[in-house]
Amino acid sequence: MTPSPNSVPLAVPLPEQDIAQQVNPLVPSAPLPEIDLPANQPTRITPPRPTPPLPEQPLPQLPAPEDLLPTPAPVQPEDLPGDVPATVFVERFNVVGSTVFTEAELAEATAPFSGREISFAELLQARSAVTQLYVDQGYITSGAFIPPQTVEDGVVTIQVLEGSLEEINVTGTRRLNPGYVRSRLALAASTPLNQNRLLEGLQLLQLDPLIQTISADLQAGTRPGTSVLQVEVQEADSFNVQLSADNGRSPSVGSFRRQIQFDQGNLTGLGDALSVGYTNTDGSNEVNASYTLPLNPRNGTLRLAAGRANSEVIEEPFDQLNIDAPSQYYEITLRQPLIQTPTEEFALGFTASRQESQTQIDGEGFPLSLDADEEGRTKVSALRFFQEWTERSSQHVFAVRSQFSLGVDWLGATVSDETADSRFLAWRGQGQWVRLLAPDLLLLVRTDVQFSDSPLVSLEQFSIGGAQSVRGYRQDAILTNNGALFSTEVRVPVLRVPEIQGVLQIVPFIDVGTAWNNPDVELDPSTLIGAGVGLLWQHNDFSARLDWGIPLVDVEGEKRTWQENGIYFSIIYTPF
Repeated sequence: MTPSPNSVPLAVPLPEQDIAQQVNPLVPSAPLPEIDLPANQPTRITPPRPTPPLPEQPLPQLPAPEDLLPTPAPVQPEDLPGDVPATVFVERFNVVGSTVFTEAELAEATAPFSGREISFAELLQARSAVTQLYVDQGYITSGAFIPPQTVEDGVVTIQVLEGSLEEINVTGTRRLNPGYVRSRLALAASTPLNQNRLLEGLQLLQLDPLIQTISADLQAGTRPGTSVLQVEVQEADSFNVQLSADNGRSPSVGSFRRQIQFDQGNLTGLGDALSVGYTNTDGSNEVNASYTLPLNPRNGTLRLAAGRANSEVIEEPFDQLNIDAPSQYYEITLRQPLIQTPTEEFALGFTASRQESQTQIDGEGFPLSLDADEEGRTKVSALRFFQEWTERSSQHVFAVRSQFSLGVDWLGATVSDETADSRFLAWRGQGQWVRLLAPDLLLLVRTDVQFSDSPLVSLEQFSIGGAQSVRGYRQDAILTNNGALFSTEVRVPVLRVPEIQGVLQIVPFIDVGTAWNNPDVELDPSTLIGAGVGLLWQHNDFSARLDWGIPLVDVEGEKRTWQENGIYFSIIYTPF
């Protein structure tokens, strides 16, 4: 195998002291141990920048429409026809005040009463036909009436009074600002007021994690054609703590990972969220924090995130080198949904990110990859444009995410004319389809692909191997500039415990990942295939999973840990 240009230094025996001193004069004077590292040893010992997972849960059961918004009686304004004869000849009707329907649609509704002599009762029926046209389309607070008039040339005027919302009263909130609910419902309550649109706005709020239940009632306003919306809200608990343990980190820094996560979804009452997490392995410590602020009623958000980590190589025999790698990242993200319904969302977003890492030996900076400078530092500044689309029902969820990343040489980012640096262009696409075949019987299909126009620093490379990639192999078995992943599994229920809402599922799976580099550098192997079976237990606030993956493509290397033997576990508990 010809090693990747980003991993050459780790793919050969470490140099003797005199060579190391020429490369980096800060190397300690004591000779370094001469250790042969495997040719396929990945160089990423720093944790990757967190990315949001794709949604996996189908649409939860929503309350019945009549529970969210009972249908009021249609508004029928009082007729003021004045003195009219028993019959009147009507050539046509002139409907005024309508912003919803075209003249042709209104003419069609009144056609049965046009071009002939009609009675007073039929005149009222013509008016009712216009009102019914509105009601059938959900405009239940709109109506038509016949104003006092003198009929000339057989033209009768029908006046439309389109319903509007006079006020939105929100009760039941505790910490959540009522304006959070009011502003979102106001978008769905534009004039003319439409029941279907308003119901959709209520359903969106019912799906909001900050709201446990919501219901509304339309009441008559103080003026004709106006209504008052009375909204009752029960807030959900916005604070939770999650404890988790798994063996998902690279064995280089200790695969057994422990994590505690604190989330407050409504920090100040504005619907702003704060998340703080601490992650630990035997060789690493990591802290991540993020703050998300709603910007508008359409759920546009501003997210600030940062994290720091220190990773130490504890894997034998490399632990003799005292290698550690402090790292940190910062990012700011703007995200705006453009389409948002209870079953569909399309959003665009922009992220500016900064990542920094350094590899050290005995506390002194030392380059362990060609994309680092002489002090072992790698700095990446990038602008990322992403698009997200989710479509779901009670039976399935389909989600895709596309992201274009442009590396720039800003803020002292790593720049090199010979090796990978902060200047790059990459695209990553992710997709996931979950189908509920029967109660608790799920089919899950997942894809992930990345393309780049040039070699990438290890912080940006595509990882193949591990619990979230190709099971049966160690985490980051292959790091590459370009790669593709396909994974599918079926979750089959074998035991249900209704008393605690628990279910045990057996999960057969197959994973395939392939990789290629820029420039065209041979990888051996370039494709990993794993198949196996898992057990998944879920009930209330606790879940546990155990997977056993069988590698179908041989990869050289020691198999000291569970992960390297294809065994993966995860335990997640949310006490409150």
